[in-house]
Formats: sequence, C-alpha cells, structure tokens
Amino acid sequence: MREVGAARALFFSGQEHANVVGATASLLLEIDEAQDFSAEKYAKDFRPMGATSNVTTVLYGTAWDGSTLLEQTAARNRALEGEDGVRRHFAYDWTAGAAANPAYGAYVAAERARLGETHPLFQTQYALQAVAGTGRLFGPAHLAQLAGTHARERRPESGAVYLAGLDCAGEEEAPVQGEFRPGARRDSAVLTLARVTRTAVLGVQEPRLAIVEHYAWTGRKHRELIPQLVDLLRNVWAVRRVVVDATGVGGAVASFLAGALGEGRCTPFVFSATSKSALAYGLLAAVNAGRVRTYADDGSAEAAAFWQQARAARYAVRAHEALSFDVDPAEGHDDFLMSLALLVEAARLAPERRAVARCEGDHGAPERRAGGVVARGTRLEDVWR
Repeated sequence: MREVGAARALFFSGQEHANVVGATASLLLEIDEAQDFSAEKYAKDFRPMGATSNVTTVLYGTAWDGSTLLEQTAARNRALEGEDGVRRHFAYDWTAGAAANPAYGAYVAAERARLGETHPLFQTQYALQAVAGTGRLFGPAHLAQLAGTHARERRPESGAVYLAGLDCAGEEEAPVQGEFRPGARRDSAVLTLARVTRTAVLGVQEPRLAIVEHYAWTGRKHRELIPQLVDLLRNVWAVRRVVVDATGVGGAVASFLAGALGEGRCTPFVFSATSKSALAYGLLAAVNAGRVRTYADDGSAEAAAFWQQARAARYAVRAHEALSFDVDPAEGHDDFLMSLALLVEAARLAPERRAVARCEGDHGAPERRAGGVVARGTRLEDVWR
C-alpha cells in the first residue's frame, strides 16, 4: 500500500491462489500484464472490487494468441465502440514509443534485426499482433533462409570453430548395426555440427552458423555410441561447445560427455515446457535473422530427413507466452529438428571470440605495424570467454 495525503493505492497479486477477497476500488482498478491474468480470477476476485462505485477499470498488456483476458476485453470494447462510438480501446505499438523516445526506437530496431519481424516475441511485444494458436514452425520464407549453398564438410577446416547439438534416443534391445535408418519407427540419435562465425548486426555481435555435417544413429547401444561421440567431438571436430539432450535416457550420455569433454564444452539440456519454449524462441530468432543455414542438399538420407522434419515442424502457443514445437508422429520424427535447436542453443552459450596480444620472449622496443604498434615477440591468439 502507498499513501499520499488522503489518497492511497493498494497492490495485490493476481496469482491463482492469492487471497484478495474483500478489497475495494473507489476511483480506478488497474490490471497490469493482463495477457497473463486468469480470466476466471479477474471475474471472480478483481472485477467485483469496483462494484460499489462502478469504478473505471483499465487493463494493460500485450497481444498473445487472441484468447487472453486482455484480448477478450479488447474485442468486447471494440464491439461496444461500434454501437455507441465511444472509444474504449487504445493500442500503441512500438512506433508510438519510438516517436517519443529515439533510444527506444533504436532498441526495437535492433531487436527486429536480431529476432526477425515475424518472430512471435516481436509480433506480440512490439507490433501488438496476436500469433496463431497452432501452425507450421517454418513458413516458405524460413525454409528458404535455412537453405545454404555451402558444401557439406566431412572433416573440419583448419582454423575454423565448430559447435554441435546432440539429440539423444533410446537403444535397441536386439543387436543392430546402429546406422541411420530413416524409415525406422523410433527416433535416432542425431548430432548436428556447424561452423560458427560472428558478425555485427546493428552494433551487436551475433553468431552465424553454417551447418556442415549430420551424424545419425538408429538404435545404437549407448556404450558403443559414447566413445564414437567423444572421438568426433573432441578429436575430429574439436567443438567449442556441444549442447546435449539430457532428458530421460540422454542424461547418462550427457554425463559421460561432460566428463570426457569438460563441463565448459558440454552442456546438458533437460526438456521441459519452459526450457523447450525458450529453445523455440531461440531457434525462430536464428532462422528469422538468417543466422543459421544448412549445407546444400547432397541427396543424402540425412539431408532428406532434415528437410522433411523442417517442413513438417509445427508450433503451438501456450499460456504465459510459451511455445511448444515438434513434428506430429503421424508425419515422422523430430530428432533432426531438436538437434538443430540444441545447436542454436550452443551458439547462444558459446563464448565470444576476440583477438588479444600476448608478449613472449623479447620485450624490447616495439615494432611498427599496419594498424598500430605491436611489441616484439607478440603472438595473436583467439580467446574464448
């Protein structure tokens, strides 16, 4: 509660179990972040607060999926406006704020460049446009952005930096070869590798991923798969970071890899509704902004599986601005899709590359070089932080 003279403002929680019964509002009832507010809680506990004085009620918030308390109220207000001409709905997207505050405008412009204009967060938070309840995760424009022209790489390039995402799968009870079987009824373990570079987008350094290789195994015993993964990640590709699906059976695989590679290079990822939503937002941001592209289709089974899953991937909006995504089992698996998302997460977590000077040996007079002064014996090296 806050008091100024005879006036006072009372603040209450809108959580489902908050006890607010008995409070009253005489001048104004405000509901902030109304898109996250329970319509039932509002109708039962909050709206009656202003009954005795027919109080003015104002709801603030942003768009989401068209079904929130805020959007229901906005639709009702628009309908009433159509009947009597009295304005009740007021909407101001990011351009209104930018007109009054250039710094805010610059910030949103950077977010648009980083996320892409069709990203759900940009559409809802800044453009105030609701997103559909369900639909394809990647539209035609996204699929075109994912398609790269670079060749698949069977071995790493000298001096390049690589990241990886690993989606784990169960193992077969019966002895099998463990090679990738696209038509199998079960998911495969999929490892996606990408070469990473960083470029400035409106002054912000962003990682760009060029997917260069896919490995996939169907039904491979984990005791056989783990040594191969360690060799590929540590000795062949020398990845800076790999994010590993540590949900269920993947927990043991992630634990072994973290021990072999070091926690600084191996990050376990446990799927939950919250973490998967964050993964979805990150994946969409990378694709929207053109920061991830796969190798040119080489006619392989791995490339075919990747593109089939990318085309079949769907999203669904959840409460509190959460997203879920997967491939309908009737349309196939989602192992390549999840490996891609984990790869993007690896780029988010990977340290930034910067050049620093370290002096060795002769510490005498500096030499003049193009672009500045360099001490004798200086070696430039990459530092990842």
